[in-house]
Amino acid sequence: MSRIGRLPITVPAGVKVDINGSEVTVKGPKGELKRVFSPVVKIEQEGPVIHISRSNDEASVRALHGTSRALLNNMVVGVSTGFTVVLEVDGVGYRPEMNGKNLVLYVGYSAPKEVVPPEGISFDVDAKARQIKVMGFDREQVGQVAADIRFIRPPEPYKGKGIHYLGEKIRRKAGKTGKAKK
Repeated sequence: MSRIGRLPITVPAGVKVDINGSEVTVKGPKGELKRVFSPVVKIEQEGPVIHISRSNDEASVRALHGTSRALLNNMVVGVSTGFTVVLEVDGVGYRPEMNGKNLVLYVGYSAPKEVVPPEGISFDVDAKARQIKVMGFDREQVGQVAADIRFIRPPEPYKGKGIHYLGEKIRRKAGKTGKAKK
């Protein structure tokens, strides 16, 4: 039995879960998410607790068991509390700014890069700490938008300049050593 898959999902107050066969809709204060799960995984709700079980013990079904539970838990947590990813901007002259709802990045290019948030995503900028917070209720979308922002100027290995996740370890390289004297 999957250790992750057999854990029950507790539905907090204010969150409504509708299970229609393999299609699950989760509504909460932050928003609404809908996902179709594989039919080999059975989803049952007993009061405020959701249990996920599998039909057989094949390897592909066992993998779907834990994955389905994690996806459904992320849906419940997302619509109730939401998700946040924090990015840091390092480099001389590099800075993030807000222009209305849009994020404007000054990261060494000839023109600033503007990022328009998709629906369900919002940005928050701390100019002093040079941090960008990507917030939303869909964990997959929050992670993808954060990855797209990081891709604009990924950290380089010599000085560490660029955009990176908070706490990310940047692998550093030694620079040139110079000419050897004879």
